[in-house]
Amino acid sequence: MEYILIFIAAVFVNNVVLAQFLGICPFLGVSKKVETAAGMGAAVTFVLTIATIVTFLIQKYVLDAFGLGFMQTISFILVIAALVQMVEIILKKVSPALYQALGVFLPLITTNCCILGVAILVIQKEYNLLESVVYAISTAIGFALALIIFAGVREQLAMTKVPDGMKGTPIALITAGLLAMAFMGFSGIV
Repeated sequence: MEYILIFIAAVFVNNVVLAQFLGICPFLGVSKKVETAAGMGAAVTFVLTIATIVTFLIQKYVLDAFGLGFMQTISFILVIAALVQMVEIILKKVSPALYQALGVFLPLITTNCCILGVAILVIQKEYNLLESVVYAISTAIGFALALIIFAGVREQLAMTKVPDGMKGTPIALITAGLLAMAFMGFSGIV
């Protein structure tokens, strides 16, 4: 039951993009097409899950064990950077089209504050390893859900007559705000 609550809270109530406002750069940058958004969601899911596992183990068995808690942020960033490089190499070989579509935003996963934020949050919330993995996967699903919904809305907006002053970023930001307000309707569930 506790894992279900973690899942619902991470996906809907405390959505990393729409409630905590982490990971906004790829949210706005890669959300023009649903396919690209789904690819970014999958890449972030993989990196976020593996990074959370590795950083959790590093925190518990290296940093805490040797009193090196002050090295948390830099060590977590190094782990995330290495994982993103691995994802980039794999995508380049497996799906060159998706690799091309993600463009500059794929290496930016390294600096996506969502991934570092989740790695630090699982330590602060004192989750065990399984709870940390559930939280990471749930957060990634919430990120991907928000990204895909936003991309679908933006695809529809591209076919709609929008006033010239609202085209592009202004209408995207208004849409993101409305989407965030819609997700706020889930608050109080958990």
